[in-house]
Amino acid sequence: MNWDIVEGNWKQLKGSVKEQWGKLTDDDLEVVAGKRDKLAGLIQEKYGKTRDEAEREVDRYFRDRKL
Repeated sequence: MNWDIVEGNWKQLKGSVKEQWGKLTDDDLEVVAGKRDKLAGLIQEKYGKTRDEAEREVDRYFRDRKL
């Protein structure tokens, strides 16, 4: 996954990310700004997942989107 692409398209992706992880607020998504580690950290925090689980979930989500 090329995270430069995610960061570059973050404004367009925020809506679908919010649909996937509804506990994330608009403010959360502004802070993330397309950064993988920040997104995984917020998912870990808001959903009570381990860091590894959150990172795998993020990677799987963006891999399936074929960016």
